[in-house]
Amino acid sequence: MKETAANVAYITHNFPIDDLSNAFWETAEPIRTGTYWSGVKAPEGRHFETRLLWSDTHLYVRFIAEQAEKLVVNPTPDLSQNADQLWERDVCEIFISPCDPYHPTQYFEFEVAPTGEWLDLDIEIFGGARNTGWAYESGMETAAEIGEGKVTMAFRVSFKALGKTPNAGDVWRGNFFRCVGKGETRGYLAWQPTRTQTPSFHVPEVFGDIRFC
Repeated sequence: MKETAANVAYITHNFPIDDLSNAFWETAEPIRTGTYWSGVKAPEGRHFETRLLWSDTHLYVRFIAEQAEKLVVNPTPDLSQNADQLWERDVCEIFISPCDPYHPTQYFEFEVAPTGEWLDLDIEIFGGARNTGWAYESGMETAAEIGEGKVTMAFRVSFKALGKTPNAGDVWRGNFFRCVGKGETRGYLAWQPTRTQTPSFHVPEVFGDIRFC
């Protein structure tokens, strides 16, 4: 049975997000994703892992993605503002809901690309419709590094931007995703498969537990 819980390791103090090899990352368990949104296994060259940390003030997220194909990225990235339609290129994402864990219809979407570009959105599902808060400004900070056969992407965001600060033992809900490739071979990976007819990540009822340790 697929694991539906991800642990967030507590850290005693903040560190710069561009410190991608900080020792704190090793205290977080790797949450590995190797399936498409449909539940079908993806090639190993598209797998990725997620690690989660939290301090008294911030949530930290790091993705390490296998990269066995040409990157699909913006050749002239602008890191000063939201990257519109970032999901159309290579990107890793987290959807996270600090609200009612049994009805996670309000959640935040954070995306980070191999270029360090970013996108933050405030989402609400109401009456079967999805309302997107395009004006949401989280102040998220990102960093990325393209290596040999892999890409590392990370961000941190303050709990003030999430509207809630967790306590040890709290459980939020969420999911992790990756978009990779282009054209007919473009892949949409999901930690918790959404199993929709066509690729879709916005299925909060399949979110897994995110536990603050």
